Order: sequence, then structure tokens, then C-alpha cells
Amino acid sequence: MLPVMSFVHDFKGLSRSQRHTFVASFLGWTLDSLDFFLLIFCVKAIATDFGTKPSAVMGAVFLTQAFRPLGAVVFGILADRYGRRPVLIVNILSFSVIELACAFAPSMSVLLGLRALFGFAMGGEWGVGAALTFETLPKEGRGAFSGILQEGYAFGSILASAAFALFFHAIGWRGLFILGASPALLVLYVQTRVQESPVWLAGAKKRAVPHAGPAIPAHLRAFLPTFLFLVLLMTAFMSFSHGTQDIYPTFLSVHMGLTPQTVGLIGVLYGLGSIAGGFVFGALSERWGRKRAIIAAALLSIPVIPLYAYGHTAFALGAGAVLMQFMVQGAWGVVPAYLTELSPAPVRATAPGLAYQLGGLITSWNGKAQALAAERWNNYPAVLAITVGLVALALAGLAALGHEVKGRDLAD
Repeated sequence: MLPVMSFVHDFKGLSRSQRHTFVASFLGWTLDSLDFFLLIFCVKAIATDFGTKPSAVMGAVFLTQAFRPLGAVVFGILADRYGRRPVLIVNILSFSVIELACAFAPSMSVLLGLRALFGFAMGGEWGVGAALTFETLPKEGRGAFSGILQEGYAFGSILASAAFALFFHAIGWRGLFILGASPALLVLYVQTRVQESPVWLAGAKKRAVPHAGPAIPAHLRAFLPTFLFLVLLMTAFMSFSHGTQDIYPTFLSVHMGLTPQTVGLIGVLYGLGSIAGGFVFGALSERWGRKRAIIAAALLSIPVIPLYAYGHTAFALGAGAVLMQFMVQGAWGVVPAYLTELSPAPVRATAPGLAYQLGGLITSWNGKAQALAAERWNNYPAVLAITVGLVALALAGLAALGHEVKGRDLAD
């Protein structure tokens, strides 16, 4: 209960403007995640509709991740130059419109192209939202806020799981994609309730707008060693997350033969486990430091492998999935604060988001490769187990090499 009480105390201490900013960023990442996971849960249905294999549909996941770094660069540079808030609004509208277009894709090739565009739009949201949030919130309680903010991703997966379980039989995958266009409504909230980052506003007063752009390359050169480390770290993080999530619904439905309702229910449950893990380890990072919290969560995922990958019943697999995502997203809960604290103010909307999405680009082959391996060897459990073991050890090792920057003043 101590982390919960600490977070409640810190949240109550926020001003109304700070609360609106936190809520808007959380919902932005949540609804972005909802749109991403709707595709994950509909892989089998889309493959059937277009007369192809699940591994071919996973190519859409590859393209989504592959184009995210480009979005991180474009939207990040715009946010560093023109402000976090207006760019966030454009970003949310972009991925909402593209998600709606996906519902009307007439062929697999068109869907693949649309998912590449979706990846571009999705790539900008995380970095811009994180910069706006942590430049607005106080440094006290930053770890707990980081854990909750990152688990907007898990909450989005819960919404996708619930939508799949409740509505798939009635409206199909195309109807779910239409439902996924709802994030556009969030723009009204951001427009009316959210204020610009005070750190960005203070920086804007110190520079003339025509000279704002050239300062970024110089800062990036000084920041380059840390940035390259963050890319490697995020590569491990992305492998940890996508390697345990992307083919899991397909494993449950194809390999285990579970119904859409059961698969959706398990998705909801492990989504709740993700939120709990992100919150707990995010709060613990305020005491232990960012590095120790990441290492602990990564290593604790390894003992969960037998239940997660080799459970013989839906109950056992559900329990394993909940525990696995508690650890996976526990490590992830530290990420928003850690990347923000490591990045200098002039590139804070660009560098963390770009490192985040480059990690996604490097591992964008992961889901398709897992699906192909599982189809070739007819052994989903082994593919999942090997992935978790290798990636957890790699993530813990990389985290141990990083710098500890808990509580850094973001005005510097």
C-alpha cells in the first residue's frame, strides 16, 4: 500500500493544470496503444479475410514499428521548435484518421501501407507526451508518475482486449478499427484543458525562433554517447515488451485453441498485471534508483517462463501472462522518467522519443520472426520461452551499465 499512498499524496499535490497535462498524456498513450493492439488481436481474422497466413499479417506490425522512428524525428523536432501542446494535437488527429482508414482497406497490401503511416503517426506521440508531462510535473514522485504514464500502453491493451472479447463477433475486425478512431475526441480535451510546457516556454524566451533550429545538432553531438546507449537500451526494452506480447494472442488462439472471449479475457487480466507492475516498479525506482528497479523486474521475469509459455490450461496461462507482464511492464514503468532525465532540454521531445522508436525499428522484425519460427517448428511455447530468457538477461546487463540520474532538474 505504501507506493499507492505515496502516489495519491503526490497526485493531490499537483496543480489543476499539472493534473490535466498528466491525464492528457496518459490518455494519448492509452488510445495510441489501443489502436496498435486492435491489430494484434485481429491477426487471425485479418489473415482469414485476406486469405493469407498470420505471419503475413504480422508484417503490418513490422511496418508499424519500422516507421515509428521517422515519426519520432519529425514530430519531436516540431515539438522542440513550436511547442509540445500543438504538436501533440496534430499527432493524435493523425493516428486516429489513419486507424479509421484501416477499417476500409480493400487488400492486404493497402492495409500494410496504412499501417506504415500509422507507425509514423504513432512514433511521435510518446516523446512529445513524455516531454510535456515531465517538464510540467514536479520532480518529486517522478518515478511513480512515470510508471502510471507508461502503463497507458497496458491500459490501451486492456481496452483492445475487452473490445475484442465483447464486440468482435458482432462487428468484426473492420468494426473494431472504426471504434479505434475514437482517440480523435481527446483533441478537444487537450485543446481546452492542457497548457504548454513551462520549461519549453522559458526556453523559447531565451532564443529567437529563427535561431532555435541550429542549436539542436550541437546538443545532439554532446549527447551522442548517451543517446547511443539509450538506443541499445530501448532495443532490449522493445524486445522484452513485443517479444512477450505480439504473438501471445495468436499463440492462445492458434496453438492452444482458445476462444476469442477467453483470449480477450486473458488480455484484460495481463493488462491489469502490466499496470500494477509499472506502478509498483516505477514507485520503487524513487527509492532504489532507476537502474536497480529495471534490473530487478527484468530478472524476476525468468522464473515465470514455465507458467507463461507451458501452462496446460487457460487458468495457468492467464496466471503466467499476468505475472510476466507485471515484470515486463514493471521494468518499462521506469522508462519515461529515465529517458527524460537523461536528455537535455533543447532536444527533450526529440531524443527520448527517437531512441525509443529506433529501438522499435531494430526489433521490428521480432513479431514476424517469432510467428515464422512458431509456424515452421510448430512450437510457440519454445519461441516464447527462448525470447524471454535471452532478452531479460540482455536488458538487465545493459541497465547495469547506465548512469543513475534519479531526480535530475529538467530545467538544466
